[in-house]
Amino acid sequence: MFSYIIRRLLQMIPTLLGVLVLVFILIHSIPGDPASMVAGPEATPVEVENVRERLGLNDPIYIQFSNYVSGLFQGDIGTSMRSDRPVLEEIMTRLPTTITLTLMAVVMLVVVGLFAGIFSATKPNSFRDNSTMMVALFGISMPVFWTGILLILVFSYYIPIFPSGGNEGFTHFILPAIALGLSSSAILARLTRSSLLEVVNQDYIRTAKAKGVKERIVIYKHTLRNALIPVITIIGLEFGTLLGGAVLTETVFSINGVGRFLIQSIQFRDYPAIQGTVLFIALVFVFVNLIVDLSYSIIDPRIRR
Repeated sequence: MFSYIIRRLLQMIPTLLGVLVLVFILIHSIPGDPASMVAGPEATPVEVENVRERLGLNDPIYIQFSNYVSGLFQGDIGTSMRSDRPVLEEIMTRLPTTITLTLMAVVMLVVVGLFAGIFSATKPNSFRDNSTMMVALFGISMPVFWTGILLILVFSYYIPIFPSGGNEGFTHFILPAIALGLSSSAILARLTRSSLLEVVNQDYIRTAKAKGVKERIVIYKHTLRNALIPVITIIGLEFGTLLGGAVLTETVFSINGVGRFLIQSIQFRDYPAIQGTVLFIALVFVFVNLIVDLSYSIIDPRIRR
């Protein structure tokens, strides 16, 4: 197990390097001059040129890239052009907000997705199966930003139950978490249903039923555990999707998290902030996938052997 973890950690290096190179090239292809935005709209051409020189934007792109990579090896992911603060400090200030939103969305994803999938699979091709899957298809089809706007309109304007934005308290995260987790829970519900239907026809399930074991025990103790491998996989992948979806959700609900910081950095052409934030999100996503892979051996001992 230890050698497997080391091997997976080493495999992260080319992945993160590829992300770094791709993001570096793309953000330097964005139209606009970050030096002009840093200097301000009333700055003279000389002042703008001084800012470009100070930020190192006059250097060839390969020199800028090598300087950035050398800073990474020293634990420095850059300094924000907009705030003149370390990017890592900016991310860590906003990270608890994004983690809270993402975890609440994951809880909704797991609870709603699993129970909807089980509810549907226990009576295949019935009215409740078809109606549940129809609702799940509707959830998958809705974009996150549209769902967020719809929730604000209904539950903050017409029925003022929840606040429409901000991150001052627990209630401020309810609508964003629903918007963020709705489509993912629909995907999990459909996958859980298909996985359970594959397992429920196995011989050991029929044997358990023939012995008179209660259906609830057969489903939750025998069927569900053996159907969890693909379910755990999609939960891990959706966690990364939720982190990416938080970019739009935090913008719609005016939540001061990592996602909104990334959007503001893109609008300001803040190269170091964009690079550092995307690299940080990629690093989190890769580690989550590693944890998901390690969880397989807990669910299925055959993988451990």
